[in-house]
Amino acid sequence: MESSASLGRRDDDDAVLARLIESIVDDDAVIAEREASKIVSMAAALRIAKKRAATQAITSQMRELEERSLAAEIGLAIRVNDRAVQNRMHDALELCDHYPTTLDALADGGISARHATIIVEVGRALQDPNARAVYEATVLERALRDTAPRTRAFAEQVVEELHPRSITERHRDAVKTRKVWKQRLGDGMSELGIIGPDVLVGGIWDRLTQQGNSSKQAQVTEPADEADADPDAIYDERNLDQLRADIAIDLLLTGGPTIDPTTGAITGPAGGLAAIHARASIVIPALTAAGLADRGATLDGAIPVDADTARCLLAGAPSWERIFTHPIHGHVLATDTYRRPVNLDRYLAARDVHCRFPGCRRPARVCDRDHNFDWALGGTTDACNLACLCKRHHTLKTEKPWKPVQQRDGSIHWTSPLGRSSTDPPERYVIFREDPDPPPGAPPF
Repeated sequence: MESSASLGRRDDDDAVLARLIESIVDDDAVIAEREASKIVSMAAALRIAKKRAATQAITSQMRELEERSLAAEIGLAIRVNDRAVQNRMHDALELCDHYPTTLDALADGGISARHATIIVEVGRALQDPNARAVYEATVLERALRDTAPRTRAFAEQVVEELHPRSITERHRDAVKTRKVWKQRLGDGMSELGIIGPDVLVGGIWDRLTQQGNSSKQAQVTEPADEADADPDAIYDERNLDQLRADIAIDLLLTGGPTIDPTTGAITGPAGGLAAIHARASIVIPALTAAGLADRGATLDGAIPVDADTARCLLAGAPSWERIFTHPIHGHVLATDTYRRPVNLDRYLAARDVHCRFPGCRRPARVCDRDHNFDWALGGTTDACNLACLCKRHHTLKTEKPWKPVQQRDGSIHWTSPLGRSSTDPPERYVIFREDPDPPPGAPPF
């Protein structure tokens, strides 16, 4: 038991921390307001440069010198590279002209400059002004209550709903840009990069992570007492990042392709680490799965996947399940599996998509299933009292007085140790519209 003096000091510390957090919030709002003011000034400066350039009957390259000169002038004043200043001016003008409500939210301190930048960057895929207005209103609502990374993931889903070309059409063009490159870093090191489809690159990362974790579990660690050390043993001190890199290099240097075009041979995994396959959580709309629509799927609830790849994965999956969502707000209602433990676990993964701690986006498939109200204190093991939490935030909730309370719609209301509150709503899969009705005579799904 803590003494009354200790409790008094803790209360005093909590009061100081609460005031400090309020000060940080106020400072953030002031910074956002000043960022908005700077954006307006940069946009106004670019408009003047463009007006001057338009009056000069010279080449386009010479007209751009007006912008370059102005960018250099600003860069000199604020000690920033002029190319970076020129890019910022164009971003500022785009925000002012195309996203005025977002600019107002920034000026009011409701969002950060990072939120505003994400709305502009992701929205560039939409050229139609009406679609862009719907996009801004929808994403801004999310940005006002969520972190920048979660806002980006949501914004990308909204763009998929509003884009005039389907993800399948665009993916067929984008996949042609796949490549591998090498860049020297110095000190005898180089960087190897790859651009490829989301599903394949995500699978590579997941497989390397699984193999790295398996290696860590099997590796021999050096004993604390040197007298107990085995002189013939090889002690592995590598961390997970180093293991991923070593495994990737080993696979690329010693492994062969599944289908070798030079011999026509078809090979398969040998076992051990090579038998570990990538895992992915793919949500595929029913009509897309049936080949009746081209609406894309999503990987881990955030990354768009083209319809052709989604159907290919569906065809090769050892098992799959249907997920029923509400036709209006898109929240998960049920899954069609029957064994209660498995069904409940899958339901939570489908509903939550990611860790439910405010701001976290760790995929649900790598999260723990945590009781909001502790089992030891009488909490029940059902969907209304369970949620997905990554290990970091599961530990934080267990060891510190973070209090989650789940609402009937699956939203989780969090109260921090200092009394601040935040509500994390469940993700939705349907954003604006339902898939069109299937053509006459199409089989039910």
